[in-house]
Amino acid sequence: MEAKAQEEEIGEGAARPVTFAGHHGVAVAGDAWGNPDDPPVILLPGGGQTRHAWGGTAEKLADAGWYALSLDLRGHGDSGWAPDADYELSAFVGDLLAVRATFERRPAVVGASLGGITALLAEGESPGNEFSAIVLVDIAPRMEPEGIQRIVAFMRAHLDGFPDLDAAADAIAEYMPHRPRRTDLSGLGKNLRLGRDGRYRWHWDPEFINGRQRPGGPQQPHRLLAAARNLEIPALLVRGQMSDVISEASVAEFLEACPHAKYVDVSDAGHMVAGDRNDVFSSAVIEFLNEVRRG
Repeated sequence: MEAKAQEEEIGEGAARPVTFAGHHGVAVAGDAWGNPDDPPVILLPGGGQTRHAWGGTAEKLADAGWYALSLDLRGHGDSGWAPDADYELSAFVGDLLAVRATFERRPAVVGASLGGITALLAEGESPGNEFSAIVLVDIAPRMEPEGIQRIVAFMRAHLDGFPDLDAAADAIAEYMPHRPRRTDLSGLGKNLRLGRDGRYRWHWDPEFINGRQRPGGPQQPHRLLAAARNLEIPALLVRGQMSDVISEASVAEFLEACPHAKYVDVSDAGHMVAGDRNDVFSSAVIEFLNEVRRG
């Protein structure tokens, strides 16, 4: 096994919990799928999400011959909360590079939203190629302020939690009206934590959204654009056609900065592309990565 993470032995084909030591020792938790001898690929979710947001993409990658690791960002899911409330972009980048350093061969990286910003900076600001390929999911150097504000408003609106899972499902349905409201709430429970007061809260540190050292990707388009210009590895940008976070103009600017990048626009999908159209999304990512692997 290439990754020097702590990995539990569970039956073949099942997800195995893994833990890495991230930036300044913050624990980075996740699930591993597939054979550790296969080419590795790291999946990073967006801010406010957990590793479960990929909707089976990691398992499909494993079936296609990849060793897939779906990770929780610091302050999210089962990863550690930063003791100094450090959720600046450099901390997320440090976590990713710490995970990458545990592999002898360069992994591919797939990042959605904040995970994509993290991947773009980790690769585009490194002196050498850290990864074998990069997939950016509904993120580009220049983001639409209204879309970002809508995400932040949703996250801040429910810091006091929900009385039950049904209330959380109602909030999500209002936020994403293009999706049918959840009826099976078992999966939703993975993204919430039950407090001692009996209320369900999102599975992330409130300091991530309200603290002084919170991420600032949308305010750094020039930095992100410079990172995009530095990309030398194979790159794919996947956009949700209904996205309010990146526009067609944002895509055009990215493709001008990184002309060798490929682009896929997924119909009937918003910012949460993997959750909206997981079948189309997974197929596009696997096709791209398999092309890279074949050289």
